[in-house]
Amino acid sequence: MSAHALEALVQSLRCLPGVGVKSAQRMAFHLLQHDRPAALRLATALADAAQKIVHCERCHTFSEHALCDTCQDTRRDASKLCVVETPADQAALERTGAYRGLYFVLMGKISPLDGVGPRDIGLRQLFDRAMDGTVQEVILATNFTAEGEATAHVISEGLRERGLQLTRLARGVPVGSELEYVDLGTIAHALADRR
Repeated sequence: MSAHALEALVQSLRCLPGVGVKSAQRMAFHLLQHDRPAALRLATALADAAQKIVHCERCHTFSEHALCDTCQDTRRDASKLCVVETPADQAALERTGAYRGLYFVLMGKISPLDGVGPRDIGLRQLFDRAMDGTVQEVILATNFTAEGEATAHVISEGLRERGLQLTRLARGVPVGSELEYVDLGTIAHALADRR
């Protein structure tokens, strides 16, 4: 393996959140020295996922089909629409087993400092979905960060005059936390006690 290929691998691993140069080097060296079959499986899985995974046409989460499994599930309560920032947040809510409605995944949050505005996170599609005639309650489950609160505020202002019931996760979720890192019991209580 040339030094160029090794450096390219290290730089590629650095794109992962929380992975710096040293962590990326450790991962690269481990895969190459101790587990080449795992390295090949990882490369195949990444290439496969990058080619096959798209966004669900209704909720924008990750899916291998035009509609994700959740949107296709006729047992879900279509009158409830839970708005989350990321597919990881959606997965955290699903793991609680406390919610049986549908979702809308923003794929981000409003963050003026990062140049991300309402148009960048698909609020028009959310508003269209919320006004489809079936949705009666929109549950704002954005994270309790400054950006998540700003996003929830913009959504609530945009939907308030449209006659929908708007609720927000209860404050049982610690301020400043992200849903994918909160324990499942806290998320379940916050969802049950939403206001």
